[in-house]
Amino acid sequence: MKWPSRWPPFAPFSLRSARSPPDRRTPVQTATEASTSAIVVGGKSYMPDAKGNLVPIEAIKPADKLEDETVRKILGHAVDLSAQVTRFKEHTFDDLSAFEALLAQEYGASKGGAKGNKTFMTFDGLKKVTVQVADLIAFGSQLQIAKGLIDECLTEWSAESRVEIRAIISRAFNVEKQGQINRTEILMLLRLDIDDERWQRAMEAIRAAMRVIGSKTYVRCYERNDQSEDFRAVTIDLAKA
Repeated sequence: MKWPSRWPPFAPFSLRSARSPPDRRTPVQTATEASTSAIVVGGKSYMPDAKGNLVPIEAIKPADKLEDETVRKILGHAVDLSAQVTRFKEHTFDDLSAFEALLAQEYGASKGGAKGNKTFMTFDGLKKVTVQVADLIAFGSQLQIAKGLIDECLTEWSAESRVEIRAIISRAFNVEKQGQINRTEILMLLRLDIDDERWQRAMEAIRAAMRVIGSKTYVRCYERNDQSEDFRAVTIDLAKA
């Protein structure tokens, strides 16, 4: 099979210059288009408050108007950037799928590891893209049985003993604000080696409670300056940028 000398799916893609098709993006006002939420009624300007009441602009404090404009400006950029990131993700999956299609045609097999995890790397080994598939886990009613057995263990243990384990248990069963159990800490309990028959039954209950309800695919990009360095993540997450 002859591989293409040029690779159309990997055509340069710029986040700054990208434009989505009209039918794939809901039009939004930019920061310059929506600097205020002013509404003109009977020749007089108003701004709606949080309860939907129209307040005359002259009755609004300058600081409140400035805060309104600042937030709208930031959101104007954020909404546009979010749409660009979405398009970047779509381009990434399209390009990787096209590459894998050629591999499958050439070798009769697809690239991939356990659960579909994959790594793609440049020829010089300085840049790579990883695709990871993570299971989405929920817990059934057996988790409450496990909690009861663990509580029995805690009751017998002295307050001074196994402080680290108590901390993990407290975090594991501390329901978060969203009403979700701390899955990471729950799974950490399974790694603890505790020789207590009730603890072992609790761990069996946790395993029985685990349900795979789906999966989510993550794409991560990495680069480094030379082969002796560790890879650095190319961050798109605003909180980590």
